Amino acid sequence: MTSIRYKTLNSEKKITVTHLQRFLLMKLCVFLHRLIYLNHIQCSCKQHITEQGIIKTRWKQKIVGLRSLPGLLYNQPSVLGGRTDVASVSPWSAPIIWEGNFDSTLIDFIYKQKNLTIATTVFALGKYTRFVKDFLESAEQHYFVGFRVHYYLFTDQPESVPEVKMGENRGLIVQKVPSLNRWQDISMSRMEKLEKLIENELVNEADYIFCLDIDAKFYGRWGAETLGRLVGVIHPWLFNVPRSQFTYERRPESKAYIPVEEGDYYYAGAAFGGSLEDVHHLTKTCREQLQIDAANSIEAVWQEESHLNKYFLLNKPSKLLSPEYMWWDVNEKAAQIKIVRLTNVPKNYADVRPNP
Repeated sequence: MTSIRYKTLNSEKKITVTHLQRFLLMKLCVFLHRLIYLNHIQCSCKQHITEQGIIKTRWKQKIVGLRSLPGLLYNQPSVLGGRTDVASVSPWSAPIIWEGNFDSTLIDFIYKQKNLTIATTVFALGKYTRFVKDFLESAEQHYFVGFRVHYYLFTDQPESVPEVKMGENRGLIVQKVPSLNRWQDISMSRMEKLEKLIENELVNEADYIFCLDIDAKFYGRWGAETLGRLVGVIHPWLFNVPRSQFTYERRPESKAYIPVEEGDYYYAGAAFGGSLEDVHHLTKTCREQLQIDAANSIEAVWQEESHLNKYFLLNKPSKLLSPEYMWWDVNEKAAQIKIVRLTNVPKNYADVRPNP
C-alpha cells in the first residue's frame, strides 16, 4: 500500500492506493505525456507546412517540362557539329548562349505553350529619357516577339515618356521615382527598386524578369533561348581577357570584394534576369551589401555591377548569355560575334549624366 498526499485549495488530504492503482496511474501519466508531445509535434509540423506553403506558393507557379508535338519541323540537332570557336558551356554545366547553338523555331514553340509573362525593367532618369523611344521601338521588333511582355519604366519625368505603339499582349507601366544628383546613386538605387517591384507588384503576375539598361537598342532576336532560373550576360569588353584584368572590386573592405585569383566571368550590370524568386534573392542580397558598404563609407568601383559580379561568383547563373546580348557598338564586331542582338547606344556621357 502507498500513500499519496495532494493539496486542495483549502486543505490537505491523504489517499491510500494499491500497487495496481499506482501502476495504472503511472501508465496514464506516460500516455498523457506522449499525447501532449505528439500534439505539439503535429501542431509544429502544420505550422511549418503552412509557412513553407506560403513561401512556395508566393511565386507564380510555372509549367514545368519542355514539351514538343508531333509534326513540328526543325533542323536535326547534332552531337558532332556546332560552334568550335567559343565555349558553349560553363565549368558548372550552365549553357552559354551563342548564335548557332539553339534552334529558334523549336525553342519558341516549346515556351509559347507555357503562356508566360516576361516583366522587363528599365530606368530613365534625367536626360536618359531620350533613349526610351529607340529602346521600346526596337524591343517591339526583336524582344520576345509573340510573348506577353510588360515593360516597367522607372523615371523622374513621366511627362517626357513618348508614346510607342505596342503589340498584342504587350504594355508599358511608368513608375515615377525621385530625381538623383549622381549617376552612381541612380545605379546603386536600382537593386532596391527592383526588389520592391517584385515583392509588391510582380508576385503571381510574371514568370520571368529581365533588368536592362535604357541606353541600348535591339538589332537582333532576344527570345526564349534566354529564359532560365538565373541569367547573367558576359560583359562585351572583358569576355576574352584573363580574370586578373577583370574590373572587380579589389578592396577587401567592400562586400563586393573579389581577390585577383578568383572569378569566373565578368558580367554586365546592364542586363541580367531569371525567375522572379531568384532575381528577388539577387536584388535583395545586393541591396543589403550595398547598404553595408554605404554604412562603412565604401562605394564599390562599379557600384551595383560590382555587387552583381560578387553575387554571381557565389551563386552561379543557370544560364549565361554571350556578349551578343549586350555588345558595345553595332558597327564594331569581334570574330566570335556573328550577330549583335542588343548594343549600347553611342553617347557623350558628359552630356547625359548629372555628374562626372
